[in-house]
Amino acid sequence: MIIGVSSTLLNESQDHYLKAIYLISRHKKGGWVSNSEISDYLGITPASVSGMLHKLKEKGLILWKPRTSIRLTENGKNSATQVIKNYKELKDFFITILKLDDKELIDTLSCGIEHYITPEVRKSIDHLLK
Repeated sequence: MIIGVSSTLLNESQDHYLKAIYLISRHKKGGWVSNSEISDYLGITPASVSGMLHKLKEKGLILWKPRTSIRLTENGKNSATQVIKNYKELKDFFITILKLDDKELIDTLSCGIEHYITPEVRKSIDHLLK
């Protein structure tokens, strides 16, 4: 399924990569990460990472040339942080509103749904949480 983030259409897999790059880069000077760091984080082959990096670069979400480090553009960073915010809000919703207490279930649900939250749904969740 494809969702709209900013003016860029992203699928769930692309969201996962942006989120991984963002989370890895927070601990790196200058925000640059390597292909191998991404593959280790996601548990996939470096060749798979390279294929996705080409797609993310085409969409203007990363700065990258093959065999060099990767960094998120402002749009890439915005997309990654929005997915992370969606996850946190969903987690709060499941705990606070639905009173779920199974941490593994909450994580699974939040991670699975985080990619499909529209601004309207996010606003409704915010309203329910307040």
